[in-house]
Amino acid sequence: MKEVRFSVSEESNTLLAQFNGQNIELPALWLRERCQDEYHLDKVSKQRFFDPHQLSEDLSIKKIESIIPEEKLTISFSDDYTGTYDINEFYADFDMWDGTPATKSWLSDTDKSAFFVQYDDLTSEKGLLNALEIFLAYGLIIVNGVPERPNAVLEVAERFGNVRQTNFGKHFEVYTRPDSNDLAYRSVSLGPHTDNPYRDPMPGVQLLHCIQNETTGGLSTLVDSLSVIEQLRKEDPYGVELLSTIPVRYRHYDQDVDLIERRTMIKLDSANRVEGVAYSPRLDFLPLLEPEKLKVFHRARQRLGQLFSDPRFEWRFKLEPGQLQMFHNTRVLHGRTAFDPNEGHRHLQGAYIDLDEPKGRYVSLKKKISI
Repeated sequence: MKEVRFSVSEESNTLLAQFNGQNIELPALWLRERCQDEYHLDKVSKQRFFDPHQLSEDLSIKKIESIIPEEKLTISFSDDYTGTYDINEFYADFDMWDGTPATKSWLSDTDKSAFFVQYDDLTSEKGLLNALEIFLAYGLIIVNGVPERPNAVLEVAERFGNVRQTNFGKHFEVYTRPDSNDLAYRSVSLGPHTDNPYRDPMPGVQLLHCIQNETTGGLSTLVDSLSVIEQLRKEDPYGVELLSTIPVRYRHYDQDVDLIERRTMIKLDSANRVEGVAYSPRLDFLPLLEPEKLKVFHRARQRLGQLFSDPRFEWRFKLEPGQLQMFHNTRVLHGRTAFDPNEGHRHLQGAYIDLDEPKGRYVSLKKKISI
């Protein structure tokens, strides 16, 4: 988090925050909503006992006093409320990562040793915190030493969040099945993609556990969309703008369900930073645009796919039995090279969890360990 400093002017009854090279006056309404006394705020749940939406828009500060050296303030407002404030409670409002690690983009030649963790370490709070920190920063981890048995993927998933059940089940089997309802269950090559862009919300995190892999092909591929989009923005900023503002229709169909969702191919977060993508050439449909804009859109989409498969960005490796890859589904794209099922068995099990759970568990665990 970038450093923020607070200063009080008792003469003008103002509280200032120095942040990003600016002096920002904290408005009376903003401060009044954040009252911290037990009459207005439940200390256990941190939920309010009052409705701040009903506060007057014309609130003003009548008096502000510093309590030294406790880093506390006493503030009186025009609605006759007076409260004591701990300044430390304001830092979270200036942390755009909300207590989680800042993302670190990576390329194919990045040192991958930072991505690996051990299965046994996930049983300790410090080991789990370390794995969460790596995952949130890089968008993936590779877990070594996972038992080579069915449903172990669920045991790992539940350390990071609650398993999300879909029409594929609580977990899904990845091995060759003729006439399957998804090409992932064939032996064909799969280009880099995000899973389930036709679903609302998309799964935030995917886990794939290798139980058996006797083939020479079927190499796993991973690519960081943050690095790719950074490159695309250098080449085609207008194309990136179109991909992040014009929705695309995605569809998944089988005999039991027909799922359709519309979303932009490039996803921005609440701070307008690139968070990831919804990318799956097997499932998307070109939007209807005027001819010239359609060409620009398609050109950007085409270049995006080329960069995803570029060796500068794509990490290609063999996922060995006992290894599990866990990745941010809308940030780190995954794929697979083709393989010959006649060489032997290739069996993976997969599962999904939502992204908010690893984030929430990281913040809570970090506070617990630091106490």
